[in-house]
Amino acid sequence: MVRGTLTRRRFLAGCATAGGALAASACGWPAQGFGLAAPSGGVLTYWNLFGGGDGVRMVAMQDAFGRQRPDISLDATTLTWGNPYYTKLSMATLGGAPPDVAIMHLARMPQLAPAGLLRPLSDDELARHGMSAQDFAPNPWQQSHSNGRLYAIPLDTHPFTLYYNTDVGRKAGLLADDGSLLPLTSPGALLAAFDAARRVTGQFGLAISTANDPATPWRAFLTFYTQLGGEMLRDNGAGVVFDRAHALTVLEFLRELTIGRSLAPSNFDYGSTVALFASQGAGFYWEGEWEVTTFQTARIPFDMAPFPAVFGRAAIQADSHSFVIPRLEHDDPERLDRALIFIRSMLDQSQTWAEGGHIPAWRPTLDSAAYRALKPQAHYASAADSVVYDPPAWYSGSGSDFEVAMGSAIAAVMNGTLGPAAGADQMLAALERLAGTASPV
Repeated sequence: MVRGTLTRRRFLAGCATAGGALAASACGWPAQGFGLAAPSGGVLTYWNLFGGGDGVRMVAMQDAFGRQRPDISLDATTLTWGNPYYTKLSMATLGGAPPDVAIMHLARMPQLAPAGLLRPLSDDELARHGMSAQDFAPNPWQQSHSNGRLYAIPLDTHPFTLYYNTDVGRKAGLLADDGSLLPLTSPGALLAAFDAARRVTGQFGLAISTANDPATPWRAFLTFYTQLGGEMLRDNGAGVVFDRAHALTVLEFLRELTIGRSLAPSNFDYGSTVALFASQGAGFYWEGEWEVTTFQTARIPFDMAPFPAVFGRAAIQADSHSFVIPRLEHDDPERLDRALIFIRSMLDQSQTWAEGGHIPAWRPTLDSAAYRALKPQAHYASAADSVVYDPPAWYSGSGSDFEVAMGSAIAAVMNGTLGPAAGADQMLAALERLAGTASPV
């Protein structure tokens, strides 16, 4: 049984946690026979935040589960992505009426687990359903823990990724004989590659979003900043360890891409950058791997690669989708088993999920011949070994105040509104403001 009671203090703490999320906006396969005596039917409620292609694939996976287990009635609900989703999930849990299973970005773990909103899972509970630590990629598995306890079961890793047009790359002399991208191992090499691509396209070398999109500049910044060895926060966000020199190095480099050399547009929004790369107006594109099917549908010649380590160590910003079981005041063993049966069936369909771009966390799929044959997805799968999640804090995570504050300052440098020094100052001021705000937990 999960111990503890929902006191007035914990309810108010959880409300504050949910309220903080409102401040910003931003993501033939039957289970193996492992001797489980399954519960006899019942209803299983499931909340997720998947739209677009992810939503289509998730519905297909849910339908397959329904065919496999017609005795379990699946009640699936898709809610608005980002802070509205996490607010509703938090409030439903605090109110004693959460779903049986929910999707959570692992970067949100420091917010939800310490607030007591998630049910911890034991090794024995997972083993009854044929799951163990060895079945998962190490980085998302580690990120699924809080204070040494497992609170989530990871589905994927979705890293910041380098897309490149193979026709442009070939004409620019940037491809090896096998068609793969030649190594880019320094900031100068990256700038030279974008310049060579621009000479081919006649427009831009790189497509990256900077307008009305703080998330993309933040992903680029954290990738390079971590490659330099920079850190931002300590003590779950209570302290700031911002390295201003490293931040200036990255901000100056990002500004050089846009304002300095016009290798990338300085004021394109998300949709405009997708259209720019899809129309072959840029040779490279920086974004998460979830746009892979967009460019497959556009039928342009492209491939993908792990984000290059140009500032030293290999480090790539990423997040992961995971399954969590929201906490109920009184534990229900049958509810738990239904939830784990469903989660296991979703993991067994990870090949379907991977078609949308996400790197499977489930090793039976990640290590399979079928996944290795999936192109271009398999070409960047090694990025999962070098991922870095957002700095842990109760106020951080996908679409959080933290991400918006950081990304807005970075975008302002890239579009010329702020200089690099002013941008670094704005980031530091925001970090100190957030770190000085008491945690509601």
